[in-house]
Amino acid sequence: MVFEQIATGGCQSYLIGCDQTCVAALIDPELSQIDHYIALTARDGVRIRYLIDTHTHADHFSATRELARRLDVPVVMHRASPAPFVDMRIGDGEMVVLGKLRLQAMHTPGHTADSMCLLVDDKIFTGDTLLIGATGRTDLPSGDPEQLYDSLFNKVLKLDPALKVYPAHDYKGRSHSTIGDEIATNPRLQKRDRAEFVEMMRNLNLTMPTHITEALRTNMSGGKTVASLLAEATSAVPFMSLAELKSRVEAEEDDLIVLDVRERDAYEAGHIPGARLLPRGQLELRVNQDLPDPTRRILACCELGYISTLAAATLRSMGFVRAVALDGGMKAWREAGYPLKPGKEA
Repeated sequence: MVFEQIATGGCQSYLIGCDQTCVAALIDPELSQIDHYIALTARDGVRIRYLIDTHTHADHFSATRELARRLDVPVVMHRASPAPFVDMRIGDGEMVVLGKLRLQAMHTPGHTADSMCLLVDDKIFTGDTLLIGATGRTDLPSGDPEQLYDSLFNKVLKLDPALKVYPAHDYKGRSHSTIGDEIATNPRLQKRDRAEFVEMMRNLNLTMPTHITEALRTNMSGGKTVASLLAEATSAVPFMSLAELKSRVEAEEDDLIVLDVRERDAYEAGHIPGARLLPRGQLELRVNQDLPDPTRRILACCELGYISTLAAATLRSMGFVRAVALDGGMKAWREAGYPLKPGKEA
């Protein structure tokens, strides 16, 4: 068996494959690790055949949709998943075939309605249903403590105590546990009475995950994260350094248009001398009027450098092939002590 565990902060993802047939699956892949996964498959000599999410994640960005696009392989989730891009929907007791390996799905709702565990040989991939020393929370969309109790006490905990538990999260650097160890030591599993367990889960008072709205939006729809949009824009846009722009401004180069894409109040508080104002939200509507010559060299700037990167990428997609972005943004320009001009456009 080919087996790799990949940690991304507290998130855990897994590459599992058949060493005889060289086919593999990725379980709960994380968006920032795409290059790492592809490198691992090359090193281990396997080809990814399936991309599997154990549930709809609310605390990190799944890589399944992007990897499916790149590798042309199916996304697998439980049939209760709300994601429209799932290619193979599986039910309780059904299996995914990986050469000589069989990954059997066990529907374990509670953390989410579409949660499932995957059993293969001596391992169980528990997603967020069962964690090491904890369980998945039930206060996120489609969570239900009553269902989690049934999934744990009537399903997962009745399995072989020697099964190795590999969860989708662990924040203490632990790689795995066993069913038997969790039954004996997991504090939440000591509440074996249904009512006590449900009451405990309803009163955990946990903080909401960072980026929960964005994570649910992208993981349920297959849409892009802000970071992905920025990465795509960055790969398509050249940048100019602060010092280079300063020298060109001081030389009063006629060939360069400095385009400030912040809002008016920020522009009037202080802008690069000679810069024009064109807020990012009005760019597409005003570009023909304000920038009639697509051959001109245009440098976009904003406060931190993110919005200007998106603006420069948009300009390039519209035919302004010489559009670039300022590396560092106006914050870095001010901190460098470079000249600022307050007031309205000249």
